[in-house]
Amino acid sequence: MKFPQLLLLSLLPLASLGQQVPTARPSQLKRPASVATAPALSLQQAIAEALQHNYGILLSRQDEQIAQNNVTRGNAGQLPNISGNLTRTFNNNNITSRVGDNDPRVINGGTSNLLNANVTLGWTLFDGLGMFIAYDRLKTLRQQQQQLTRATVEETVETVTNAYYDVVRQAGKINSLEEALKIGQARIDLTQAQVDVGVSAKVEVLTARVDYNADRSLFLQQQQALAAAKITLNNLLGRTPRTNFEPSDSLMVNRELREETITAGIKANNPRLAQARLGVDVAAYDRRLIRASRFPQIGLVTGYGTNRNINNAQFITLPTGPVLSTSTNTTTGLNYGITASVPIFNGFNIRRQEQNARVVEEQSKLSLAQTDLQLDADAATAFAQYQNFLQLLELEETNIQLARQNVDIALERYRLGLLTPLALREAQRNQLDAETRLLDIRYSAKQAEIALRRLSGELVRE
Repeated sequence: MKFPQLLLLSLLPLASLGQQVPTARPSQLKRPASVATAPALSLQQAIAEALQHNYGILLSRQDEQIAQNNVTRGNAGQLPNISGNLTRTFNNNNITSRVGDNDPRVINGGTSNLLNANVTLGWTLFDGLGMFIAYDRLKTLRQQQQQLTRATVEETVETVTNAYYDVVRQAGKINSLEEALKIGQARIDLTQAQVDVGVSAKVEVLTARVDYNADRSLFLQQQQALAAAKITLNNLLGRTPRTNFEPSDSLMVNRELREETITAGIKANNPRLAQARLGVDVAAYDRRLIRASRFPQIGLVTGYGTNRNINNAQFITLPTGPVLSTSTNTTTGLNYGITASVPIFNGFNIRRQEQNARVVEEQSKLSLAQTDLQLDADAATAFAQYQNFLQLLELEETNIQLARQNVDIALERYRLGLLTPLALREAQRNQLDAETRLLDIRYSAKQAEIALRRLSGELVRE
């Protein structure tokens, strides 16, 4: 049986022998035609777009702007309040006036008008230092919102980075399936050539085509997975979901992270931990503000104004008797003084508020401890995953070389008629599975690396 098969191979053209397909890595394989014409997108470009257009980041920056606007001495109560007031009233009255047993004097439609205009100033001089505590509290709230914005940025960058590398992973699986389709087509060509010269049964060609169609189905499904990954990334970047692009960065894992460095970075740079620390400070300021309300409140008040009253129904007494006349009274001048108030008793509400403020301060300290412990647990989990994935990655990188060599040998043996179609298919499937595992493990290792960098505050540099 070997001689006819060898004779067949010597007569077949080179193309029909299914030339040995080079087993290039996924990043070196030809991309689908639908992606090849798309513009390139690097990870840095994706992050830059997210920083400008991601809605979560934009909303957090607006909150930071509000916190920044609130940090003023006027908002803390340190500046005076000045107001201008103007009042003008008109009266139309029916007046009946009786003096003793005399006949009443009646005035119908008596009119008068009053004009009052003044400028007043009120300035708190002392409130138990509450105004200074309030100003420090506003600055701390601003810092807290800045840390919240930073945390939002880092978490968004982590999500964008993972989504970007997911596109790279899905594109790599496209390349692996293209490689499988090439091998499947070579198998069809070889089997058809053997059938044509009568050394193989037609059922083997049909089996080869069924296997090829199965790989083709996986290829089409993978194209949909790639499209979905691109839509997810486009959504995070705040652009049209159907915007096409080709990732230009490859999926590379940093294998040099150290646990002690990550732990030190969490204590020094993690924005969530910094936000929790500032929360303790805010709670302390709230308690001090309530305590300040126990002290006397002393303020300065002053004003300058004019008051004019015109009365058209005024009786005046003349030697000939009382007569109806018009009177005008005008008062203009400056007034000033000092106000003071001392809280004596308000139903023990200040004591209650101070007790509650102490409880809130203790809660903020517990929240800080909980955040610190949770971050340590997250870091320990992520680092354990990182180390495990690095070991798996090293194993799969070695295994993929063996799988590729096995396919090369299997295809060559199949050309020579020394291997069954089932064994070739098994070698082909093993290579495809190995390619998929390698991409998935590399992606998972990258996710663990990104999580560790985010926890240590190194994902986004100021």
